[in-house]
Amino acid sequence: MNLIPLSLQDTDVIKKLLFIWNSASHPDYLLNERFLAYNALPFSGETIGGRLAILNGESVGFVLTCCVTDDSAMMLGWVSAIAVCPAAQRRGIGSSLLDWAEDWLKMQGGKRIRVGGNLRPFAPGLPYAMHENLLFFEKRGYQPPVGQPYEYDIAHSLKDYQSLYAKPIHADLAPMQSGQESLLLDFLKREYPGRWEFEAREFVKNGVRPQDYLLLRVNNKVEGFCRITLEDSERPIERFYPQRLPRPWGQFGPLGLSKAVRGQGLGGYLIDATALHMQSLGVNGCVIDWTTLVDLYGKFGFNLYNQYVSLYKNIGA
Repeated sequence: MNLIPLSLQDTDVIKKLLFIWNSASHPDYLLNERFLAYNALPFSGETIGGRLAILNGESVGFVLTCCVTDDSAMMLGWVSAIAVCPAAQRRGIGSSLLDWAEDWLKMQGGKRIRVGGNLRPFAPGLPYAMHENLLFFEKRGYQPPVGQPYEYDIAHSLKDYQSLYAKPIHADLAPMQSGQESLLLDFLKREYPGRWEFEAREFVKNGVRPQDYLLLRVNNKVEGFCRITLEDSERPIERFYPQRLPRPWGQFGPLGLSKAVRGQGLGGYLIDATALHMQSLGVNGCVIDWTTLVDLYGKFGFNLYNQYVSLYKNIGA
């Protein structure tokens, strides 16, 4: 068995990865070419590494890993995807791929590894529907965080959604328009510095449809936001595995309020108004991904859809 470098710009390689993943995956987590090609593109300052496992001349497994290399404080790296064809499993191929990924991340300066949950994630963690693979990671030192081992996707049909909140007189939620991007970035820099701000800066940098962000104004000042994904958005809707939901599909999140307006019922209005906006766009099956706030969103009719096990491993002092 040999491990060879991956060229993620090669369409033949993408097809091989699709075949390997989809043959090994649970039916609820299948990839398509658009999804995989999107996730193979690095963010600014991000480095992606990978290896393809070759056995008897056949491509039978792969691993993708990534880290942010232009931030000395970023010590977290990710095993973003790993898969081995069923016929080639239990031969040490998965272990060899994971060993390579850990060594690569150590060379980049990583101190801690997370399975999934990277900047362009295939999943927030190990899908619980594939929990038979949990032992593979546990044997290699990966453990869930104490107190919060799971992340969830929740979903709801918006076809017959009914509003739960009256519109506040002093607040309004509306799609961001071209030329308003600085309002979003200033808000996120002030209230949510880190991943959400970084992702929004990449969004603006790429010049994609501004209306995929919603801005909440309170007394004419931006005090909240929500990002949405539709079937024609820049980021593929397939990344949220909506296949079991009625079409048209949609997704929303992340979302958040400023500290100044919390505790005034505006969080509920933000969720409710976003659901109504998605409904007005024709969305039926809607996902809110990667959250632990199942009870909160349950008040709006969203129910558990997918569950993931969070897994981490320390690899350095």
